[in-house]
Amino acid sequence: MTIGLRTRRAGLGLLGGALAAATVVAALLAPVIAPAPPTAVSLGNRLLPPLARDRTGVLHPLGTDQLGRDVLSRTVYGARISLVVGVASVTLAGVLGLGAGLVSGYIGSAVDSVVMRIVDLQLAFPFILLALVIVALLGPSLTNIILVFVITSWPVYARTARASLLVLRSLEYVEAARSVGAPAPRVLLRHVMPNAMGPMLVVASFEMARVIIVEAAMSFLGLGIRPPTPSWGNMLADGRAYIRDAWWLSTFPGLAIMLLAGSVNFIGDAVRDALDPRLR
Repeated sequence: MTIGLRTRRAGLGLLGGALAAATVVAALLAPVIAPAPPTAVSLGNRLLPPLARDRTGVLHPLGTDQLGRDVLSRTVYGARISLVVGVASVTLAGVLGLGAGLVSGYIGSAVDSVVMRIVDLQLAFPFILLALVIVALLGPSLTNIILVFVITSWPVYARTARASLLVLRSLEYVEAARSVGAPAPRVLLRHVMPNAMGPMLVVASFEMARVIIVEAAMSFLGLGIRPPTPSWGNMLADGRAYIRDAWWLSTFPGLAIMLLAGSVNFIGDAVRDALDPRLR
């Protein structure tokens, strides 16, 4: 990789980190940033354009929606949903997949075959069909959306962890630990898992971007977070009927999705470049 390309990717990684950090801060400070409660309806102030003031003089920087709700308030509160779903799904799926991949790869034999066949079956199962089944049985909610992503994402981490273990278990320091009688849990936790975390972090960064986009798509289709709870997906769904006359209803949540998912992808690229010596 040339120095110019490496510098450009590092700069994009810093930009992605700054955008992601700004999103996290905005989500945490939503009650301070929001001009009004995100679910407060005011039909007299409906469809105000950006930078307009309502009848009481309150400024709405991003305008209001078809029910008079402040778009900025709903956007920053919607960031909480995307971040919670993304972080929780990636963390739980990563822990489950890491454990399954390391155990199956280390033990091998029948255990490895069974786990990998489960992974193959899971990867072959259509995501949207599984989401429909879970939502139909349990109902749309934040917990069930996270459950959908955990069930559909853990095989990716399991395969990545297993592939890393198959390489690491033949290295000298792992063989040395096993030759002195170190138990399997100690070998996995002390010698294998720390060195397998690099690829896992790269996968997790890209998976989080995917989860953010797919969660918004599910909410857009009515399979995710139910209104009036603000999420970027159902904000897009609400705004599609007013796209010609009130462009801001869909534009700002769409930009938020694009910027957050793009920033996470930039971070993933930077992490990959930092951990892969072939790209230095």
